[in-house]
Amino acid sequence: MFKFKSDRAAVILATCLSAAPVLAQDAQGAHISIELNAVEPVEDACRISFLVQNGHSIDIEQAVYEAVLFDTQGRVDRLTLFDFGALPAARPRVRQFVVPGLACASLGSLLINGAETCAGDNLPAGACSTGLALDSRTDVEVLG
Repeated sequence: MFKFKSDRAAVILATCLSAAPVLAQDAQGAHISIELNAVEPVEDACRISFLVQNGHSIDIEQAVYEAVLFDTQGRVDRLTLFDFGALPAARPRVRQFVVPGLACASLGSLLINGAETCAGDNLPAGACSTGLALDSRTDVEVLG
């Protein structure tokens, strides 16, 4: 019986040791990715669509990003907050924002200035900003 406990302890120890590098890698490689997926004119506004992925193993209850919208000449048009809401772990989400008084054709670039809010249980420091991956499927450049 003692041998069984010893073998069991060895199996538990081996499992913990083999999982350690994976956990460390997940913590280092985890990030949020934000893709500007589409811009569409709607009435007197521009609808901006994002594809967002929470690469963490923990749900984010609320993620709000400060964004700066630049016109095609590179001048600041406005600062705004985009509330992406809840972002479940490892699941993509599409979020749309209608920006009144903005012509989509005049939007030259979009700067994600930083995370205004990043809330969730046991989130690591910088969960919404460290390693932020930005991309665009439109002619509008996304900076960060």
